[in-house]
Amino acid sequence: MMAAIRGAEDDKVLLIEQNEKLGKKLFITGKGRCNLCNDGEDELFFDSLHRNGRFMYSSYYSLTSYGLQYFFESGGVPLKVERGQRVFPVSDKSSDVIRRLERELLERKVEIRYNTKVLNVKKTGGKFCVQTDRGPFNGDKVIVSTGGITYKNTGSTGDGYRWAKEFGMNVIKPMAGLVGLRADIPFRESLQGLSLKNVELYAHTEDGEYSEFGEMLITHYGVSGPIVLSLSSRINRNKHVDLWIDIKPALSREKLSERLIREVNENSNKEMHTILKNLAPKSLVEPLLFLSTIEPSMPAHQLTVEMRKNLVESFKHFPLTYRGLFDENTGIVTTGGVDVSELNPSTMESRIVSGLYFCGEVIDVDGPTGGYNLQIAFSTGHLAGMSASKEEE
Repeated sequence: MMAAIRGAEDDKVLLIEQNEKLGKKLFITGKGRCNLCNDGEDELFFDSLHRNGRFMYSSYYSLTSYGLQYFFESGGVPLKVERGQRVFPVSDKSSDVIRRLERELLERKVEIRYNTKVLNVKKTGGKFCVQTDRGPFNGDKVIVSTGGITYKNTGSTGDGYRWAKEFGMNVIKPMAGLVGLRADIPFRESLQGLSLKNVELYAHTEDGEYSEFGEMLITHYGVSGPIVLSLSSRINRNKHVDLWIDIKPALSREKLSERLIREVNENSNKEMHTILKNLAPKSLVEPLLFLSTIEPSMPAHQLTVEMRKNLVESFKHFPLTYRGLFDENTGIVTTGGVDVSELNPSTMESRIVSGLYFCGEVIDVDGPTGGYNLQIAFSTGHLAGMSASKEEE
């Protein structure tokens, strides 16, 4: 939509939509609230992206977070900034965002063909022919903004990757990102539904070690929550992953050991399961003691130095056995896509096929939760539309 809006400033634009309405995936983003962008510093935007952040310089500065916010607020959609610098409509309704885009499309006289599925895209004699189930459409330029592979019911079926390959372009294998992780967890049944705050999740992989600090949730299939989603996009291409949780990241092993000694000295006749309730959520107590080979009913004064070391290690290295990503279709974004080395970052045009542009989730750029991925989509769409119309002149 943003590509069509910007392109229509200088040229005639046809928008082909396979659904019965625009913005199906946009409608469900942010749990229906639509986290438009992030209000953090510009440099933080590039550093926060998981893949190919530096590729985004030209497109981001063609439409920054400030510019995007101005576009919506000046068009009647007041915005607010929440925790983590996340920007939302004041109404908390993604439908307001979609209506603003639709009004702009109408004002710029963009022709929209709904319920029209593109079958293939060909280029002959300098002209493109887009073949659809409702007949062919011809044009001088084509912008592909078909999304990724997740939430297929919104129309993200991966068609854009196929067209790129048919034009001889390289596509990095698309995979789900910002998705839950399947994992075996000690005492998972009793831990299911447990929300952990201020913990650090670690992953050791073939290509390095990664960690995320914040909140996570233990589920029926493994783990989810903000830090899990962010970590998933960094490890989803690794076959061998060692996962563990640091339940007390604010305390070093030495400080945690001192805390345990103090708790034991002050409560020497109490049982260990009672002592640990001062240090961990109730449902975590039994798993921690089990991993440390300590009987829950053991009096605290019987805790040996070796037992204390084991308990500290269980807090700092609570193990999860990685089993892979959760259902691909539940991923918030797609990682991978059209190889950005084959795109001109100053225009979003293919280096292989002149007049062919790619933007949004279909390209190999993605970021964490917090508005980064919609910013990628809006900025690359804006630059693609601007470049396609300029180069027509």
